[in-house]
Amino acid sequence: MSYCKQEGKDRIIFVTKEDHEAPSNAELVADDPNDPYEEQGLILPNGDINWNCPCLGGMASGPCGSQFKEAFSCFHYSTEEVKGSECIDHFRNMQECMQKFPELYPQEEEEKQSSNQPDADSGSDSAAAPTEGSALSQETDSAPTSSATDNQDAS
Repeated sequence: MSYCKQEGKDRIIFVTKEDHEAPSNAELVADDPNDPYEEQGLILPNGDINWNCPCLGGMASGPCGSQFKEAFSCFHYSTEEVKGSECIDHFRNMQECMQKFPELYPQEEEEKQSSNQPDADSGSDSAAAPTEGSALSQETDSAPTSSATDNQDAS
């Protein structure tokens, strides 16, 4: 016997094997453009910022969410000649907050340093070699491809 349970905006339906074997009678409903849960992109049709956009990666809701929102809003609504030039203090506040939570907001410099540090036990640079080699091989691989394409276009 199937049953239904409501949790907030979600409705959870538990079904039996027999329910699954019967053809579905579900009705599809057209997307509602005014649905606040519907993905609208970063900027809503009215020009406001969609803080629920997955493209923000949770930045608006983390421990530095308010600082992020202030900085991003300032930049988005900036009318200065150099866009966002009046927002430096907001971005500085956000950066200071992020530095208090290095486990959530790792610094690029720290990531590069940790990947380039040799393993203390081995005494070799083997830990950094795959990363550097991968980056070099990607750059090397892309150069001949583009030059070969250029040569083909020229002929």
